[in-house]
Amino acid sequence: MTIPDYRIADTSELLSPSLIVFREQLERNLEGMIAIAGSVERLRPHCKTHKMAEVTKIELARGITKHKAATFAEAEMLADVGVKDILLAYTLVGPNLKRAVAFRKKYPDVLFIVTADDFDNVQRLSDMMVAAETDIHVLLDIDCGQHRTGLVSSEHAMELYDQMDNLPGLIAAGYHVYDGHQHQVAFEDRKAAVREEFEKVLEMRDLLESPVWSAEREHHGRSPKSLKVPRLVCGGTGSFPVYAEYDDPTIELSPGTCVFGDASYGSNFPDLKFPAAAVLLTRVISKPHGNRITLDLGYKAVASDPPAGQRVVFPELPDAKQVLQNEEHLVLETDKAEDYKVGDELIGIPWHVCPTSALHASAYVVEDGHVTGEWEVTSRNRKITI
Repeated sequence: MTIPDYRIADTSELLSPSLIVFREQLERNLEGMIAIAGSVERLRPHCKTHKMAEVTKIELARGITKHKAATFAEAEMLADVGVKDILLAYTLVGPNLKRAVAFRKKYPDVLFIVTADDFDNVQRLSDMMVAAETDIHVLLDIDCGQHRTGLVSSEHAMELYDQMDNLPGLIAAGYHVYDGHQHQVAFEDRKAAVREEFEKVLEMRDLLESPVWSAEREHHGRSPKSLKVPRLVCGGTGSFPVYAEYDDPTIELSPGTCVFGDASYGSNFPDLKFPAAAVLLTRVISKPHGNRITLDLGYKAVASDPPAGQRVVFPELPDAKQVLQNEEHLVLETDKAEDYKVGDELIGIPWHVCPTSALHASAYVVEDGHVTGEWEVTSRNRKITI
């Protein structure tokens, strides 16, 4: 993994632990993402990684107009900074059905899209939109093998898409094709696995749009009109280069992590050159025993979804062993312990940056080695106003 220059001229006023965004590396990562996609028009990046209005503004300035979110707070953040095409890639249940109505009322000029994979819930969504005298675009959520959400490519899935197309208040807007389980290290292996599942999706899409399905509709007493699948929102960071190779104008690419990068993607996907643009500043707070140093970097400041001992990488101490972590402490064992004193600083690269960013209210921004301001992690909470 390439390690950028994380030197900061003056850190004396920076709190620790804190999130630091190196703007130049962020810009380079965006350039790399666009280069893989081939054009900004093909991109629909996921904001769950950064959750920051300021990052969204930078993407908009580069011409990236379509965006993806996982929560209403993220969708609201996107809309508030001027995004006009937003996919909330999450099934709406409970109060979220009413929140969708509120979102449509607050942002009537935004193309708002959600996902669905259940017949009864699609009916509830339709009823809610009709009662509110509005409508909403819906993507059929496809299960490409992760078995988390979605329907496998089948006649059952086609029937649901048909239902979405027929229900009032709903606009059948395409497929959501996410395959976050594809973690093959070698790109060719990953490409083969992604393509095997995606070919099933394309086959189902082509059948839905064909006269064959139109005849099937007529056989069941419905209008024999043809269906349209206008967009395929595909992949995440690990797989979007695979989908980028398809010459299909309906494909939208949805990388997320590559905007900030992290140690996980840097290690597991060597073909993706997205060094970390968001890192953690931490300080030594104790030297308790022998070759141990204790940092102020507990699991309230860095994502704890990797197993303990693997949650952060220290470029200056690559061989340090992480032996204990609590809410506000991280204990390292290293042969270089004598080189550090209480108050010394380290830069840590989170293994998983997406949940890490949600642990911080704001991030310091560094440009040309100097702190130039702070960016709020705007949508870290579940609710802004809606």
